[in-house]
Formats: sequence, structure tokens, C-alpha cells
Amino acid sequence: MSMNQEHCNCRDQNSTDQFEELANIIDLYKDKEGSLIQILHIAQEVYGYLPLEVQEYIANALNKPLSEVSGVVTFYSFFSTKPRGEHTIRVCLGTACYVRGGKKIVEALQKKLNVEIGGTTEDGKFTFEVARCIGACGLAPAIMIDGVVYKQVNINKLDAILSRY
Repeated sequence: MSMNQEHCNCRDQNSTDQFEELANIIDLYKDKEGSLIQILHIAQEVYGYLPLEVQEYIANALNKPLSEVSGVVTFYSFFSTKPRGEHTIRVCLGTACYVRGGKKIVEALQKKLNVEIGGTTEDGKFTFEVARCIGACGLAPAIMIDGVVYKQVNINKLDAILSRY
């Protein structure tokens, strides 16, 4: 399997080592009820995302149809089938953030980074997402980068925030 290291958070291991690591994880969890999500989480940590080849490997190792594994991967938003950026930007679009300018922040970031929602920048630096609520309603509008919340953001603050990354 070839992976584009420039756009992937993959570990610095070759593909064989990654599959061996995944095989060991599957051996630990395969006989436990409901272990698919746990295995997928660990696989995503190993590879940085869950390409089709990894999903097929997991399905075969667990004796499950690929459609079941793929269904879980595509259902849950915390799984990604595409390489993710080095940093993840989430713009809150909950009610408070939306009415205080969240949509303008989304539009400005799309233009500034040349990326669509759910996409990763060409240089692999940022993955851009929206969130329905990040629990910072009193700080609206808010964005989160790698778990760090930035409060009362406006388009004039974006360059200063992004320059930290």
C-alpha cells in the first residue's frame, strides 16, 4: 500500500510494520464483543486515517463483510478515509457562534486556506471542519485548533491565530 507521507499523519514505519502492528491489535481484540470501533480507532492512530486497504484488512481479519466495517467508518465523524492535516481546525456553528459570525469565519477560512469543509489543505497543514457546538457558547464565535479553543474570533484575528501553526 502506498501512502502519501506529505499529507498523512502516518507514523514513520513502513507499511509492513504497520500491518504487523494492526495484526497484533486485532489479535488482542478480535474475540471481544463490539471491538470493531476500538480496532478502528487504533488503526487510525497507526495510519493517520482509514484507507480502503486498511478497512479490507480489518474486515478479513475479523471475518466481517467489508460493508460492515466501511459502514462504521463512514457513519462516525471521528473516522477519516482521507489523509488528515497536521492540524485540525473546527469552527463552531452552534446557534450562539453562528449568529455571532461563525459563518463569516468559515467563509474566510475557506478562502484563506483554499479548502472546503471536510478537506485538507494542499500542503497537508490543516484539515478544516465545522462543529455543531464545542461548548464555548459564552465565548462565541469560537474555533478550535487541535483542541485549543479560541474565543470571540473574528476574521481580523484569523491571521494571528493561524500564524501559531
